[in-house]
Amino acid sequence: MIFQPILNPLLIALLCLPVAALVVWIIVRPSASTGITVSDARTRAGHRALWAMRLVLVLACATMLLRPGIPGGATQTLATDTDIVLVVDTTASIVAEDWADDEPRLDGIREDVRALIEEYPGARFALITSDAAAELRMPLTTDTTALMGSLDVLRPEVTSQSRGSSVGVAAPLLSETLASAASSSPDRSRMVFYFGDGEQTVESEPESFSASAEYTDAGAVFGYGTVEGGPMRITTGGVSDDGADYIQYEGSDALSVIDETNLEAIGEQLGVDYQHRTADVAPVLPEAPSTTTNYAESGEVGNVTELYWIAALVALLVLGVEVARATILIVQLRGLRAPRHPGR
Repeated sequence: MIFQPILNPLLIALLCLPVAALVVWIIVRPSASTGITVSDARTRAGHRALWAMRLVLVLACATMLLRPGIPGGATQTLATDTDIVLVVDTTASIVAEDWADDEPRLDGIREDVRALIEEYPGARFALITSDAAAELRMPLTTDTTALMGSLDVLRPEVTSQSRGSSVGVAAPLLSETLASAASSSPDRSRMVFYFGDGEQTVESEPESFSASAEYTDAGAVFGYGTVEGGPMRITTGGVSDDGADYIQYEGSDALSVIDETNLEAIGEQLGVDYQHRTADVAPVLPEAPSTTTNYAESGEVGNVTELYWIAALVALLVLGVEVARATILIVQLRGLRAPRHPGR
């Protein structure tokens, strides 16, 4: 038996023990103090039974708060023993509105990352963003909730501070992250997924991702955008820029156009395939290396059969009895208060 308390055990004790002690005192105190006559044994027994039932309710609530369970539940979980590094373009063009029904491209990236999480359960994920500079937003972790939280609040660089960017600016940081993962966990495989539109807005040649190829076992480059291009809203760094004006160029909305040549080059350098992403087609995800995918056997540490529901049923039963008893008493009181009409 193990316990996974919802609250601090000391706080649970402070909440439940005084109430339980009071109920026990009411049960065992002399009958004269309760107003029950000694001769009425049946009434006294009913009184004690009622308070004993309330004591059971208190103990059931305490048990639920302690959340008991039995280790070794018979569940089977797919585990992917893989490190996955996500490289996300966060330049102004990533919010160009040509995804699905004129939605930002960043929405498509979020959807595809959710698909990755579902496809590779148990994997460790790292998040790198790149605009004018590259940044490791999240080191390798199995906390996919935190990963999606980071993507949900992710915003592109501030438009007024944009000075152009290179699609390969994240190459050195990616290589460093992969090398570190390979050094610390050489038995794990590594996958890389690049998300961007391929737009090179500086005159220099893009940096090469070739140095990361030796650490990359699989992955993909996902391209977002259209050849017609999509308008981009001005970003200010706030929580939401949905109502902001569009970036202007020569008196009209500036359009961001996908550059698949650059994206295909990144795929070749990493040794992975390139895919042009659209909202109406699910991404084609490579299989994780077979040597790193397995099922955790039932009964391993971390599998727990929850038992708090038994205490919840007991508490529900006691509350049902209390409600029924209160209803009966109310009906009886209303009968006593009913006016008696003379002559009837």
